[in-house]
Amino acid sequence: MSEQAGFDTSIPVLTEIVAEPAPPAQAEAAAPPAPLEAEQLERRAVERWTGEEWSVLERRVTERILQQLQGRIDFVIEQRLREGIQEAVNGALEGFTAEIRGGLQQAIGQVVTQAVAQEIAHLQALGK
Repeated sequence: MSEQAGFDTSIPVLTEIVAEPAPPAQAEAAAPPAPLEAEQLERRAVERWTGEEWSVLERRVTERILQQLQGRIDFVIEQRLREGIQEAVNGALEGFTAEIRGGLQQAIGQVVTQAVAQEIAHLQALGK
């Protein structure tokens, strides 16, 4: 990469993105090519590259960006799933709680009504 003042060395130059990987046997022995200035490389690419070469560059850059973003995408998906599941569980729990509460109130009401009726019947039987 260029060592010019103000040049961000964390951003790869086009030769680093486009360079064909060496075959496995030669990969370790091959030294990286000397980087070209970004402007020179851009000028050369505009003047000489075919549509196919531009397509290859686009595909490779797209693949790299997708790989870099995949971890972030996974995190966002997981977070949204958790939030969605939490909302669904909370909604179901509220509905279930209301249903149980209503059923329990009805059951208690019936039990109390029966108990009172039995007690009254018992007291009436004693009074006769």
